[in-house]
Amino acid sequence: MKLIIATKNENKIKEIGARFSDIKGIEIISLADFNNVPSVIEDGLSFKDNALKKAREYSAFTGQTVLSDDSGLEVQALHGAPGIYSARYSGPDAEDCDNNKLLLENLKGVPDAQRGARFVCVIAIVQPDGNEYITEGTCEGVITRREIGNNGFGYDPVLYLPELGKTMAELTIDEKNSLSHRAKALEKAKEILKKINH
Repeated sequence: MKLIIATKNENKIKEIGARFSDIKGIEIISLADFNNVPSVIEDGLSFKDNALKKAREYSAFTGQTVLSDDSGLEVQALHGAPGIYSARYSGPDAEDCDNNKLLLENLKGVPDAQRGARFVCVIAIVQPDGNEYITEGTCEGVITRREIGNNGFGYDPVLYLPELGKTMAELTIDEKNSLSHRAKALEKAKEILKKINH
């Protein structure tokens, strides 16, 4: 079975490929292997909407089984924002540092007890015959008052994990891959793929 990862992001392709490498009979390819790939507008109202929309459209385009994900940060004191707008929180061409700066500004004066937040990842798997599967993973933490750590990307430097005493950006790759929201969603997706690929 061919499984298309709905991204051209090499790091994401490597991470997912490594996690699924022991599933027999699955060939993992990505959108980078296709020409004239249409872009999908992520205009859903939830991570699930966006992940499903991408998987459906790319499955229709390629005629193959597609796995796509949508993820972001939900902050308690901001009623779940930035949420689905995580990547473009500070504007359409936002850099990670701009998003983190705006987030910390918006939380100025908010006490530690109300700075709870979580990373959310929703994965959609869509088959050409129309079968659809959804998995979700979360990683809970607290928003710091400044960026800490040099690893990772996105909001990793501002999400502190109390049980480890580190931000996501202070974790090693192995630590992150064992407890991140994407890792948890991928682990569930792996079980689904084993079942549909028998």
